[in-house]
Amino acid sequence: MIEKTTDLATCRAIRREVFIIEQSVPEAEEWDGRDGEAIHLLARDASGAAVGTARILVQGATGKIGRVAVLQSVRGTGAGAALIRAALEELRAMPGVTRAKLGAQTHAIGFYEKLGFAAYGPEYDDAGIPHRDMALDLG
Repeated sequence: MIEKTTDLATCRAIRREVFIIEQSVPEAEEWDGRDGEAIHLLARDASGAAVGTARILVQGATGKIGRVAVLQSVRGTGAGAALIRAALEELRAMPGVTRAKLGAQTHAIGFYEKLGFAAYGPEYDDAGIPHRDMALDLG
């Protein structure tokens, strides 16, 4: 189950586990000060436990999906794909938003391609992890 949430503490706890602890992203890079302007999504398992999160930032006609984090114990169960589909539904419901984009860790490009995203531009480093930008036309 995916829900819009204002429970930033739970979202941040998941991001801390995945990005800061598991992937060694520096705290100063993870906490970028933009959570207050974002829409946050929370994935819950059948028991109601929070297992994943993502945030959406909108700038003009583009919605940026970011901070997509799924706890290691539930990866491969569809929680990540459900988060992305829910984010796309949110963006499609916003007047004037015609494009979704994200910065994908390169190992996850195939995951996002299955959801309709296409990679563009060069590979780049973000917090010590190789990434590529990806986009999807919402039309």
